[in-house]
Amino acid sequence: MAKTTVQFVCQSCGTVHGKWTGKCEGCGEWNTLTEESVASAPGGLKPASSKAAAHLDFTSLDERRDAPERIQLGVEELDRVFGGGLVPASATLIGGDPGIGKSTLLLQVAARLARNGVDTVYVSGEEAAAQIQDRADRLKISTSPVKLATETDLRKILSALKKAKPGFVVIDSIQTLWSDSIEAAPGSVSQVRACAQELVRFAKKSGCALVLVGHVTKEGQIAGPRVVEHMVDTVFYFEGERGHQFRILRAVKNRFGPTDEIGIFEMSAFGLSPAPEPSALFLSSEQDDTGGAAVFAAMEGSRPVLAEVQALVGASAYGTPRRSVVGWDTNRLAMLIAVLEARCGVQMGPRDIYLSVAGGYRMVEPAGDLAAAAALVSSLADKPLPEKSIFFGEIALSGAIRPVARMPTRIKEAERLGFKHAFGPEGPEKQHGGLTYKSLAKLSDLVDMLGYQTEHE
Repeated sequence: MAKTTVQFVCQSCGTVHGKWTGKCEGCGEWNTLTEESVASAPGGLKPASSKAAAHLDFTSLDERRDAPERIQLGVEELDRVFGGGLVPASATLIGGDPGIGKSTLLLQVAARLARNGVDTVYVSGEEAAAQIQDRADRLKISTSPVKLATETDLRKILSALKKAKPGFVVIDSIQTLWSDSIEAAPGSVSQVRACAQELVRFAKKSGCALVLVGHVTKEGQIAGPRVVEHMVDTVFYFEGERGHQFRILRAVKNRFGPTDEIGIFEMSAFGLSPAPEPSALFLSSEQDDTGGAAVFAAMEGSRPVLAEVQALVGASAYGTPRRSVVGWDTNRLAMLIAVLEARCGVQMGPRDIYLSVAGGYRMVEPAGDLAAAAALVSSLADKPLPEKSIFFGEIALSGAIRPVARMPTRIKEAERLGFKHAFGPEGPEKQHGGLTYKSLAKLSDLVDMLGYQTEHE
């Protein structure tokens, strides 16, 4: 007879405790432990028989096997992020904020694959069938032969999938499923872990491509235990701001392709479509004579993207200056301010500083240091930067500007979009078509170029 034991599981990180405590020993969060009952078979794990052990076969590393044929999605942005298409018998986890467009994107993908002859199943645990059908009508994909189901019982879902034998399965979402073998509420750590394990096992055995939708926490991480991200083959985050029309699909784990690629989509009344000119989404069309705006040439995997960094430096009305940052690391800004004061003599400490990356783009590369510094000094001097210019380069604590990867690719993209000047780390100063590249050895060279010290002496 099965024996029932009680354990306390952290809903934030999944750490199991033998008794309740106010603070989780794993992640340090308070009041996140919930009581869960676990049924275990008596006698523990039985030793494997010699007959069962004989079925374990070993292979050598040099054994040649044909790579699995990928399922082409037909959308360049998606195929790029997946590394060339979906791999059969793979499991993918996609997370994102509520209402960001995860269900819309996956419904469009399922419809496209179904029209191309792939047996497709879409299982929703959050919406009724009528709601999904209304969305399909709005997206003009209601005639696609997608098999739709609304269910949260894992046993029923697996039974139906084994009969249907699909090639592509979407589960929306993993937090809504529950297994009757675990005495815990849907969405709990134990339920999410168990349901994900069973679904991934089915995908590996059946050969279908599985996509799981995951909710995210307020910190932006996929909710549930981290072990779910280790189970699956690929993990994607669907990002974007509701006030902007673009969305970014970013890979953070990919066993079959690169992890630094992104796919950029535009949200419209008819769903998500690939952005024809990604850099145009992050550049402001306004042209004025005020300072505080610099264009950064970023790299997202193999793709160059231009984004505008805006800064505003003003007198502080209170005793403590304010620091407000959108789209960049606050600690990186603090370091940059310290370098400007210590190495360049630019006093910014007693002033309010506001810095934002236009279009909702998030700047994660160290190469964005020079663009942020140019925007800050330009705003402080109230002097615009040279027209049609881009900036890229990492700033060291000594004030030196370090080289960054793929400089020719960044310059080529800027030239294609009509920019005339590029400023970056030391390199050969030469003409790139209609664009002139000027190297900067130190951050003080940028300050001198803007004439800040001369105007304030």
